[in-house]
Amino acid sequence: MEKTNKVINWGIIGCGDVTEVKSGPPYSLVENFKLKAVMRRDITKLKDYALRHNVDTYFTNADELIQSKDIDAVYIATPPDTHKHYALKVAEAGKPCCIEKPITPTYNEALEIHEAFNNKNIPLFVAYYRRSLPRFLKVKEWLDKNYIGDVRHINSHLSKPPSEIDLSKTDNWRTDANIAPAGYFDDLASHGIDLFTYLLGNIKEAYGVNTNQQNLYTAKDAVTGCWIHKKGITGSGTWNFGCNEHLDQVIIYGSKGTIEFSVFHDNAVILKSDSKNEELFIEHPKHIQIHHVENMRDYLTGVKDSHPSTGLTALHTSWVMDKILGTI
Repeated sequence: MEKTNKVINWGIIGCGDVTEVKSGPPYSLVENFKLKAVMRRDITKLKDYALRHNVDTYFTNADELIQSKDIDAVYIATPPDTHKHYALKVAEAGKPCCIEKPITPTYNEALEIHEAFNNKNIPLFVAYYRRSLPRFLKVKEWLDKNYIGDVRHINSHLSKPPSEIDLSKTDNWRTDANIAPAGYFDDLASHGIDLFTYLLGNIKEAYGVNTNQQNLYTAKDAVTGCWIHKKGITGSGTWNFGCNEHLDQVIIYGSKGTIEFSVFHDNAVILKSDSKNEELFIEHPKHIQIHHVENMRDYLTGVKDSHPSTGLTALHTSWVMDKILGTI
């Protein structure tokens, strides 16, 4: 894109918890970006958010925000079952967009969104922000430098006990099969699978089994998958949300060593190889999406010619997840 110093005014649809610290503030903190407007149906919570985050304008109607001449780009931070509805409106308005992950509950809906933006050549980003975090860029650096030789296999294990919300059977979009058919797999495993494709390349085939073991909610609570990357690297993963222990461990196995890290836990990244052994703790930023947002700024202002997390990369992640779930 052509370089520009223009300030890009953003509007957020859905200013809930994820936008309080993780994602909302970067749209004001990053140079050349300004958080100009927010939208939420609950007017009391909306006014409170706008006041606390120093946002000039607020709407209770998403269409008004999308169509506003003062808004250049839109961040959709609602639950995933509404992403397609709002995204197609943003595409029709011809404005760049960032969608919270997962992009949609299904691959087919993700494809509709991708095509809507792609056909109009409008930038589309998805908040798989781990692709921009220094901790995981270090893992990619170790892989690129061939410290563990030829990569053979990646194994991921994420398990945790049911939360108080789960046990109380309180309404929660993350466990509602109408919004997230595979529950926390949709919400959490999407981060991991997207990161694995960033590190090791796209996946050419994937399979899996899934079930609801606890019957605490309508969505699935246990998923196991296996896959193969286009480079021939095999992969396996287990995601279970009814175990006694909260375990978050990924190991990449190579011909000359291993790399170990956590997708969510605040742990060190560990390299063990024939040529180098290293254990590093790389702290995440306070606003964990800030590097993702900086990369969007750099792309939209012409400083960089690509962004690590786009509609196309998120579409691939959706395809892999649906293959593991057996829905396509």
